[in-house]
Amino acid sequence: MEQQVAKEKAEYPITVGVVYPEKLSRLSTFFRLFLLIPQMIVLWLVGMLAGIFMFFAWFAIMFTGKYPKGLFDFVAGYMRWSTRVSGYYYLLTDKYPPFSLK
Repeated sequence: MEQQVAKEKAEYPITVGVVYPEKLSRLSTFFRLFLLIPQMIVLWLVGMLAGIFMFFAWFAIMFTGKYPKGLFDFVAGYMRWSTRVSGYYYLLTDKYPPFSLK
């Protein structure tokens, strides 16, 4: 089984690792939707900007064959942030996601 997991990690360029939480905070679980409102508003705005950047990156890739580093870093950061917020929303972690692209 471990060899299969190691093989899969080698084949996929993106991996997500989540540690099983032994115990979750009941209070933060109850208020989780309210706690995520600021995250979702800012993430929505950043997502709109990431969509615009991906549109321009498409043209850059078509003509140069390369994804501009700055655009790539921004879009990858948006995806990381979105994944952290989703993990918090789906009760995979109790750690509140930071307002960060890193």
